[in-house]
Amino acid sequence: MTYARRTIDQLAARVAQDIPEGAVVNLGIGMPTRVANHIPASREVLLHSENGILGLGPAPAAGDEDFDLVNAGKQAVTLLKGGSFFHHADSFAMMRGGHLDICVLGAFQVSASGDLANWHTGEKDAIPAVGGAMDLAIGARQTWVMMDLLDKQGQSKVVQKCSYPLTGIGCVKRIYGDLATLACTPQGLELIDKVDGLAHAELERLIGLPIGQDAKPWR
Repeated sequence: MTYARRTIDQLAARVAQDIPEGAVVNLGIGMPTRVANHIPASREVLLHSENGILGLGPAPAAGDEDFDLVNAGKQAVTLLKGGSFFHHADSFAMMRGGHLDICVLGAFQVSASGDLANWHTGEKDAIPAVGGAMDLAIGARQTWVMMDLLDKQGQSKVVQKCSYPLTGIGCVKRIYGDLATLACTPQGLELIDKVDGLAHAELERLIGLPIGQDAKPWR
């Protein structure tokens, strides 16, 4: 059987599907910001940005951007009714104090047991830019990763042990990928769901690791 990878928006919608009513959520720079566009208007979710915003809405329509209102990645955003602004230090106090229910981050690598590497590849000419990633990964009650499961060379970004500098140890609970959604556990990977037409054995071959099929709901 053939299978199709999830597009970025399909992946963002898949992440949004699991965010519960009333959650306070930080969406990391890059791909995770798309999640804001897929949270139903009927569901109350408070989106946080570490530059000091709570109550972000979906991305503005083209031409309606206000570049005095941006997220941590300098992308124009909207503010929902009741949204607020505050000092950068207060924002990091929220992150470090365990006040975020979920953060959704991108990653270079995630280990089967939930170690996260998402700030530096270790390449000689790369510019380290950890930002708030360490604070988010450890401070949030749930850390989810949203990424393509394979890199541009076709190598798995889900590994037994990260080879890149770590952001956090054992912090990732879920990996939302273009081919499958996986749970990271102390015993290894567990399958939550996968795209239609992708056989379990083929997914294990692509990832290069065993994947169990007994994942429990994250709640």
